[in-house]
Order: sequence, then C-alpha cells, then structure tokens
Amino acid sequence: MVIRFSSIGDVVLTTPILRCLKEQKNCEVHYVVKKKYLQVLENNPHVDRFHTIERSVKKIITDLQKEQFDFVFDLQNNLNSFRIKRKINSVYFTVNKKNWQKFLLIYLRWNVLNDHVVDRYFECISKAGFHNDNKGLDHYLPSDLSVDYDISKSFAVWCLGASHHKKKLTKEQIVEVCNGMVTPVVLIGGPNEKAIAEEISKKTVHPFVTNLCGSISLNQSAYLVKKSAFVLTNDTGIMHIAAAYQKKIVSFWGCTKPSIGFAPLVTPEKSKMLLSKKSNYPCSKHGKYCRYGCRGCIKDIHPQEISKVVAEMSQS
Repeated sequence: MVIRFSSIGDVVLTTPILRCLKEQKNCEVHYVVKKKYLQVLENNPHVDRFHTIERSVKKIITDLQKEQFDFVFDLQNNLNSFRIKRKINSVYFTVNKKNWQKFLLIYLRWNVLNDHVVDRYFECISKAGFHNDNKGLDHYLPSDLSVDYDISKSFAVWCLGASHHKKKLTKEQIVEVCNGMVTPVVLIGGPNEKAIAEEISKKTVHPFVTNLCGSISLNQSAYLVKKSAFVLTNDTGIMHIAAAYQKKIVSFWGCTKPSIGFAPLVTPEKSKMLLSKKSNYPCSKHGKYCRYGCRGCIKDIHPQEISKVVAEMSQS
C-alpha cells in the first residue's frame, strides 16, 4: 500500500513508485489518497484499488486492517499517515522528507539538498528491494476524453493557478508576454483564475488567446497539456503533469525554488526555469510567505525575460 494524501503535483510525483511496484514485483498496489485528488490517479493501470479519505482517516482504518498488506510505503509522513501505520499490522517504510535540510536552506541559506523528491520516494521503497527505472513520471487519461478546442494546430498552454497567490504571476506580466507571442495560447486554471483570465483575454492584443479557466476539468486540462507544443506554468501540479508527458516547460519560481526538490522531471533541454532575481533561495517551503514583500517575489520576473525563453521554445 502507498500513502500519499495530496496534492495534485505530489500525487503525480508518486507515479514512478507505482509503476516500479507493479512492474518489478507484480505487486497488488493499493493507494490511500484524499477523494478530491483521486482523479489524478483513477486511470493509472498500476493501481489496483484506491482507499479515499474525505474528512478523517478513521473511516478507512477498518477496511485497511482487513487487507493484510505485506508492505506499507508512507510517502506522506505526517500525523494522519502515522495513525494509519499504527493501526495496521504490516511492515512499513516512511519517506524522509528532509525537513531539517529544507529548514537550513530556507532560513540559513545552507543548501545540503542535492536530490529530487522522487529520489526520496525511491530511497524509501528501495529498502524493500525496488529500484528507480528512470522512466520519469506517468499520467493517464480516459480514452474518450475531449475538449472543445481545435488541437490540430500548434498551441501553448498557460497555467495560471498555484496553491498560493505569492506563487502566481500578475496579469500584467502575462499580458505583456502574450502580446509578443505568435503561437495561440490557451489559459487554464480553476474557478479562482477565471476572473484574471478574463482580464488577460480582454487586455492582450494577441488575437488567439482562449480562456478555459474554471470551465474544464483537471483531466481536460491535462489533455490540452498533452496536445500542446509547450507549457508555461507556475510551480503547481500542472507543471508535473506536463513533465509526465515530457512537454517543453517554462516554469516560474519566486517564493519557492527548484532547489527544494520539485523541479520539472524532464531532460534539461525541455525545461526552462525562470527564478526571481531577488534570491536563489526559497522564501518558504510551500510559497505562502515571501521575505521580500506581500506580493511575492515572482512578480519581479521581467516579461521580456519570459518572452525571450518563449521565443526559444517556439523555435525548438
């Protein structure tokens, strides 16, 4: 059994683990996840059964106890995952989240982190005899999925969302970049991004900007990512879905930085990471706090810098 409750990106980052559990030892794989993130994995052929949580882990404990798992891999490592392990009579392994190393990086500017979070996951399951196959991330979509958008022509996807406001670019930055683009652009995000996407669509002089924020599902967004020429994105779950499809990715980093271990898992030529010039170090672990102001230092990434990288991506 694998435990990872949330969120979109973190769940996507567990997919190499699921593949290796299934392919290397033909395990029957169960997965514990919050119900609202089930859609990220529900089409994954490497998972045999899901145990979903809505409010409390207590409701699934009895069912989990009946399964008699050989191994439990805790890739969440928090109080709730500890409660599950304590109630189940199984051998378990827990991921080292390297919180002390993150603390040193964020607050003392001492970087002793030199791995990706996926490497930490594999370090956890290696104790049970599994190894990294180095095949990257996975993401699977239903075969009958479609979106009301013409995917026959080249287009770029721009994901506007992020878990915190300080991890998002401003509409002014995005409008200026769109004004200089030739490639059609599809704006994606949740309902929270719908208003800003509407403003971007109205203010840009780019004639082919389509706003789909809040009007399509996560799977439909992933479908557009899969079919796109390249993806522009904040540090968010869509970035990791794009990496699963080995897309060319332009990612924007302010309060969070790739050094924490969440860079897009693609080859270097497919990834352009634009960092705030304020600092090479993260302001906070999840991007909720910025040491350089209330707006977030991602707002200091100049649109001309973005446009230059976008032009390179368009031509490659």
